[in-house]
Amino acid sequence: MTGFTGYIQLVYVLTAALFVVGLHLMNSPATARRGNQVAMTGMVIAGIATFVLLIHDGTVTTTGWIVLIIGTLIGSAIGLWAAQSVKMTAMPQLVSAFNSVGGGAAALVAIFGYYDAESRATGVLGTTTVFTVLDVLIGSVTFSGSIIAAGKLQGFIPGQPITFKGGRLLNTALAVVAVGTAAFMFSTASLPALLIVVLASLAFGVMMVLPIGGADMPVVISLLNAFTGTAVAMAGFVIQNWALIVAGALVGASGSILTKLMADAMNRSLANIIVGGFGTGDSAVAVTAGPDVQVRSIAADDAAIQLAYASKVIVVPGYGLAAAQAQHGVAELAKILEDRGVEVSYAIHPVAGRMPGHMNVLLAEANVPYPQLREMDEINPEFARTDVALVIGANDVTNPIARRPGNAMSGMPILDVDQAKSIIVVKRSMGHGYAGIDNELYIDPKTSMYFADAKRAMADLAAAVKTLVGS
Repeated sequence: MTGFTGYIQLVYVLTAALFVVGLHLMNSPATARRGNQVAMTGMVIAGIATFVLLIHDGTVTTTGWIVLIIGTLIGSAIGLWAAQSVKMTAMPQLVSAFNSVGGGAAALVAIFGYYDAESRATGVLGTTTVFTVLDVLIGSVTFSGSIIAAGKLQGFIPGQPITFKGGRLLNTALAVVAVGTAAFMFSTASLPALLIVVLASLAFGVMMVLPIGGADMPVVISLLNAFTGTAVAMAGFVIQNWALIVAGALVGASGSILTKLMADAMNRSLANIIVGGFGTGDSAVAVTAGPDVQVRSIAADDAAIQLAYASKVIVVPGYGLAAAQAQHGVAELAKILEDRGVEVSYAIHPVAGRMPGHMNVLLAEANVPYPQLREMDEINPEFARTDVALVIGANDVTNPIARRPGNAMSGMPILDVDQAKSIIVVKRSMGHGYAGIDNELYIDPKTSMYFADAKRAMADLAAAVKTLVGS
């Protein structure tokens, strides 16, 4: 290592420290923005240091520099456009798209490195490394799997599990072909074998995500994010860039931890989510609750009376709020209630929405104060002393049936909404959640159903409360 290269490595150590600090700051919604800025600063420094190293070494041709500069400008422009134009409700799709780009780029690094090495070699030299193989395998799976996940979230691909007879057997066969061919490459240099690994891995990524329902996407996005980080770390080993290794390892590790936490929040194993074909996504199937069950509907004026004269209200947001883009409406309603002296807080379930932290991001966009966003374990004890729980689009995360054994939701941690003195549920219809079973909360005598699009419902409730209090 030359002296100059040593200095660059020290810069990479600095960027690694910035990545760690940034990741730590992302633990809290109040500091998450600053965490992103710190991590971004680290990545900019790492990028500049890499460019300086390339200039010093003089190994990049004029054509190579043109490609690097044009690629950097185009990628930066696309990223800036996406950040400014993509709606917060579409953020899960954007994250999936970024996962796809990251995994695909990492795989291309390994593919080109392998091709370049083999094109210069004479005979069978066994130039394949474990890093190259893992990069191609994981990166290809991430690329295709993330595209399918984004399609499910955007609606281009049906959100419910897509399964067919022999699907699991085909998945197993694809995995065996990909891994087996990769193992063969350690002893025999073969570009056709590399192509087989790429194609089998791409197909496996598609077949892995298709059977997973839209409502399980929070876990899938976390898993694919971990895959992206791991692939990037492997790419760092391939080209011997320590900044990529550290950044990829941090993303892979944090994504893996988050995946485990999300699976635990659903009380299901990761294997069950991936191979179970479970998670039906958004369903409009009507509930058939039985002849003796009464579902009580409520009008905006009646709901406004309950809210306006309550001392404490807990809002429970779900994907229905995100789909209707009702975050600003609920923030406005909360402000009206707070002006009357009502204590308002928000109950955030770990898997509410379509990606980890989805509800936090949406409500932060509407300038909801961070201290009002309360996690499940913190807010659950407060439902018993709450006058009104306002549930907006949340389904399975509020279903009391999870407390009983012998059903698809048994053991899943839920928000204790049924312990509130009064419950108002805003939904478009009596539809199922990912578990495909009825929500017992809806037939609770304390529950009133307000059937409407969440955005329109928030506007109607806000107007009704204003009229009621004469303002």
